[in-house]
Amino acid sequence: MIRYLKKIKPFIPPILLFICALVISVLNSVFYGVSVSLGYFMEKAGVILIMVSFAWAAILAVRLAKRLALRHADLKAANNLHSRKLYTQYTIIERVVVFIIVLIAIGLILMSFENIRRIGISIFASAGVAGIILGLAAQKVFGSILAGLQIAITQPIRLDDVVIVEGEWGRIEEITLTYVVIQIWDQRRLVVPSTYFIEKPFQNWTRTSSEIMGTVFIYVDYDVDMDRMRKELTRLLENSRLWDGRVNVLQVTDAKENRVELRALMSARNSSDAWDLRVYVREQLLLFMQREFPGSMPKIRVYMENSDDGNRGETRFDPEKM
Repeated sequence: MIRYLKKIKPFIPPILLFICALVISVLNSVFYGVSVSLGYFMEKAGVILIMVSFAWAAILAVRLAKRLALRHADLKAANNLHSRKLYTQYTIIERVVVFIIVLIAIGLILMSFENIRRIGISIFASAGVAGIILGLAAQKVFGSILAGLQIAITQPIRLDDVVIVEGEWGRIEEITLTYVVIQIWDQRRLVVPSTYFIEKPFQNWTRTSSEIMGTVFIYVDYDVDMDRMRKELTRLLENSRLWDGRVNVLQVTDAKENRVELRALMSARNSSDAWDLRVYVREQLLLFMQREFPGSMPKIRVYMENSDDGNRGETRFDPEKM
């Protein structure tokens, strides 16, 4: 019973508003007998209050239906792909329906006035030039709304998706009919038009799954012991709760004249864990190099020949002294 009362509690204000409208309508005849202008005012006030109460109740019903539909969806779950899909769809559908309800309510309220209705009829009668002007003025607005609907249907992005937009890494925080809010990693907010995600390329790291792989690049000398480096990487990953156990690879991906490029590839459950895991592995591998292979840091070798006795010397370059 208490749960039921909590659900209908938001509907109490529009119900009271509707009752007030009925009272005003009943008293309307009394005021018409006293003053025609006052009676006309009371009549229009009653009509407006009735329309507002119905629109208010309809919006609350839409939001209640959304909450009921999403009651089992959990965005905090480890694998929340399905929940994010549902939240994105229902959020945009809710806003579309609310927009339509508000538009219809405003239209009905305006059309209840005779003068405004005449203006509307005259505009429709001469809809040629006026239609072109209104169409051009509303082109971007309706384009953004259609882009929002397309995002809801095709879902190139979802709530809580990890994306890279305009070179910024962040999560989709809010999706509206006309714009998308992205929470950047440093707590800034990037507001992007909905049309951006339809017309321009961007990176979505969690489009099909929250699982992701991360890379760490380490630059070493040619004499580094690769087997020990691989064992150290395996030890680090096995002792870290951030690693999901799927990928553990250390490869030589490039070789220059004075250094070798090692790429450590690892996997994590989500992008946040992947970032922390990359930072952890990079720091620990550098400490391991400093402790176990201090002579295997990148260096430049210069061989000098003495023309008198033919001796050669080796000069090694220390990057820290640059």
